[in-house]
Amino acid sequence: MTRHQAEARKPRLIFLTQWFDPEPALKGAAFARRLSELGFDVEVVTGFPNYPGGKVYDRYRVRPIQRQDFGDFRLTRLALYPSHDSSKLGRILNYASFFISATLYLTFGMRRCDVIYAYHPPLTTAVAAAAARIIKRTPVVLDIQDMWPDTLRATGMITSEGVLRIVGLVCRWTWRGVDRISVISEGFRRLLIARDVPDFKISVVPNWADETVARASTGTTPEAFNVPGKFRVLFAGNMGAAQALDSVLDAAAIVAEERPEIEFWLLGSGIELDHLKLRVEREKLGNVRFLPRVPMADVGAYLSAAECLLVHLRADPLFTVTIPSKTQAYMAAGKPIIMAVEGDAAELIRRAGGGIVVPPQDPQRLAEAACNLAGLPPEELARLGANARRFYNEQLSFDRGTRTLAKLLHSVLKQAQPAEISQ
Repeated sequence: MTRHQAEARKPRLIFLTQWFDPEPALKGAAFARRLSELGFDVEVVTGFPNYPGGKVYDRYRVRPIQRQDFGDFRLTRLALYPSHDSSKLGRILNYASFFISATLYLTFGMRRCDVIYAYHPPLTTAVAAAAARIIKRTPVVLDIQDMWPDTLRATGMITSEGVLRIVGLVCRWTWRGVDRISVISEGFRRLLIARDVPDFKISVVPNWADETVARASTGTTPEAFNVPGKFRVLFAGNMGAAQALDSVLDAAAIVAEERPEIEFWLLGSGIELDHLKLRVEREKLGNVRFLPRVPMADVGAYLSAAECLLVHLRADPLFTVTIPSKTQAYMAAGKPIIMAVEGDAAELIRRAGGGIVVPPQDPQRLAEAACNLAGLPPEELARLGANARRFYNEQLSFDRGTRTLAKLLHSVLKQAQPAEISQ
């Protein structure tokens, strides 16, 4: 192939991610299509859908490999062990099995590609990409969405300091082995620099929302929200140890008698769901309601119908440097937000003027925030929501974020040695 022909064709990109549509993945099919629009020949390499329930979705069956062509991109699914529950062994097998499949595919099965874009977590996906960097000499851009081993410690998934130390060493090896690293916040960037990753290697590319979902509204209120005169505080997403939703139940108990119009709605699933339901039943918390996980296409209707939206994480140093992905979805939905997270996520809401910031795991302050918002006139609530949406559109949108990421990927391609470019 001549140099002119190489420049004329689209550079081939592998998007490596353990989770992809129809799973609730932040960077799914719309992202893959956008990469194609921005000048890449895209192949998505992923597993068989089983998140978050840990069971393979209907109409899918795990097999060594399955390929599909969607026109804008190609999809390759690789075998894994489906699991996503409180079993540490099951979670480890889930991560390890996809690591083995991905490493084998990237080193022996894939067509020669020009750049690998790897989505982390889990760390095993990043390690597979780094191994391909060594064996195939393919440049790698690593997208860090969760900071390991910090996340494992914060969520209690791993408590052994020895194991956490080993995970930390693997992380450092991976960071050294990839060409560039994309992070979601300035806090992540500072943390990596403190761990000896060169500044020039790190780019901050904030997440965006699935805008078609976040802003989708059927024009009618979901049936569960049809009771008039209520002020609904909605939490939507995973209900695990990191979310510390017991504090939300504590806040609900505080407001129950004095402000009966305030209700806390929890939409989604997770390993803490049964515990939370049991506690609500035991304590007769009538102002706490649960909604089962719904298809992503239906989430926007609930965001639109709620009076305000809640982000809550446990009080942990890790979460001061992260930005939960639901933050962008809430802002795009244009609703007032209660941000019960400190650090970078709280700073977003302050800069936007889009809601109230309270300390995490502080039921009294959370209860006060809900009461304050419930006492505002409708036009003031609308102003807060409009502020959040405007900030999202100007700073965090899908268009802005994907263009920034495409520039990063193209810069890595330009720096690649001629021997590393596909012949």
